[in-house]
Amino acid sequence: MSKKKGNGSGGRLATTVAMAGGVFLLRKLLAMAWTKATGKTPPTDINDPELKLPELLAWSIATGIVIESARYAIVRGTARKPAADGIAE
Repeated sequence: MSKKKGNGSGGRLATTVAMAGGVFLLRKLLAMAWTKATGKTPPTDINDPELKLPELLAWSIATGIVIESARYAIVRGTARKPAADGIAE
């Protein structure tokens, strides 16, 4: 019989918790960095008449790159953990 690949339900739970916490913290850090760099709060309401398209696009791109990179790193990091503990795949 072949062994099932993956982390199992415990691994999925750990990945989900790590991802939720990591994304929450990164969004807070990114918002602080945005405020420090631009002097304004990050755009949250797309119906705001004072919001300019370049500002909205810059925030969207920055958020997308940071959050998706972090999610990728978290999933890869939690998937590798059992192998690092000496558990055969």
